[in-house]
Amino acid sequence: MQDEIMTAERPTGARISQAEWDVRVKLAAAYRLVDYHGWTEQIYGHLTARVPGPENHFLINPWGLNYDEVTASNLVKIDVEGHVVAGGEHGVNFAGFIIHSAIHMTRSDENHVVMHTHTRAGMAIAALQEGLLPISMFATVFHNRLAYHAYEGASLYPDERERIVQSLGPHKAMILRNHGLMVVGKTVPECFLRLYRLERACQVQLDAAAAGTLAPVPADIADRSAADLDSYQAMQPRAEGEIEFAALMRKLDRIDDGYRH
Repeated sequence: MQDEIMTAERPTGARISQAEWDVRVKLAAAYRLVDYHGWTEQIYGHLTARVPGPENHFLINPWGLNYDEVTASNLVKIDVEGHVVAGGEHGVNFAGFIIHSAIHMTRSDENHVVMHTHTRAGMAIAALQEGLLPISMFATVFHNRLAYHAYEGASLYPDERERIVQSLGPHKAMILRNHGLMVVGKTVPECFLRLYRLERACQVQLDAAAAGTLAPVPADIADRSAADLDSYQAMQPRAEGEIEFAALMRKLDRIDDGYRH
């Protein structure tokens, strides 16, 4: 049953490996989930995933489509220089390419997936001098595990890529100041779970600040909370995010399984 949930058949005659098709289905599902949660900014923002194999190619959404129009087969395959390798009838967004290629061009063994959003809560926290504070369980997940990147304007210049990588450092999540949120991960499920937690932490901080005086968790407790979650995850039989993402894909399938095509 689990394999049925997390995989899908390739289109007949398509020259796509099963490994790539599985990534395509999960990435398309992630786009639909971002739409489901209301985290879209019209057609902007991107979720990308490296294509399995020796080539340094990654998948990105077709330019101009709504997130609920993204499917496994219409994702565009590009290289780290922005050249379309497969698909691309709609083209791709150059600004999105800059931010995502910054991570993919490092060929990291861990950071195969990049998710970047312009949510209201994420952009609000990105505009605060203090950034994200440890005032909730989800926020403590990122205590001393969150990077910041200074705003340089619209991401249109290739030379910013090196600075994005430097800003991220060893972390898996980053706030692009005055811009939005970015997370990375080894798999689509892992990365999406991280995005969910970061977005929720931003939402809770804004809600709490509007209601009263913030009460940050002491640093030592925040550190322990983050370490405890790491330990908990290490004890699980499945890779990080897999169980949660499988449940979310079942939810999508009940609503509309068109992302699988």
